[in-house]
Amino acid sequence: MDNPVIIFGATALGRQARMIFEENGNTVYGFLDDEKSRHGSDIDGVSVLGSMDDDGFLKFIGRKCEAFVAVDDYPLRKSLVKMLHEKRHVQPVNCVHKTAIIPDVASIGHGNLIDMGVMMGAGASLGSHCLIHAGAVIGSEATLGDFVQVGVGARINSNVTIADEVFIGSGVVIVSGITIGKGARIGAGSVVIQPVEAGQTVFGNPAQVVKA
Repeated sequence: MDNPVIIFGATALGRQARMIFEENGNTVYGFLDDEKSRHGSDIDGVSVLGSMDDDGFLKFIGRKCEAFVAVDDYPLRKSLVKMLHEKRHVQPVNCVHKTAIIPDVASIGHGNLIDMGVMMGAGASLGSHCLIHAGAVIGSEATLGDFVQVGVGARINSNVTIADEVFIGSGVVIVSGITIGKGARIGAGSVVIQPVEAGQTVFGNPAQVVKA
């Protein structure tokens, strides 16, 4: 990647993205963030330039800069990706820590954050705009959709299928062959041994549906 990167979001996730990009030899041009109190400040030596809808900086994306969305709030993340598609006709770039293991026979989409120590198995597939946090394992031939978030140290075993917009908490274990439906949420530390339907929230060992 030759162009510098503008990072959307100047909170903890944005700081982690900056570190990954710069350790990989990429230049971070600056942050955009909607919290006005951050504007004009420096975070880890990188300036917070303005708001996420500031056309003065958005105009550089796709011409002179790449973009990365470092926001873990799902609706906001999705809206920013849509805005970049519609206004700048670009896909956010991937942010992959140099210690992550992604074999040639695995595949990843666009705009993903893949943090330190993540491991993907042979034939594993990751969609776009996912957040895969430190130490997570995605087993062989597991398939993850778009806008999936996987917490620190989670273990997704082989042949698991995870639909779009699923949240998987830290330390979760999903046994082989399980299917997780769209928008499901898996509480931290849960062990999932049976399929989870779309929109369900499950928690525990073994994971059980949490009723509203």
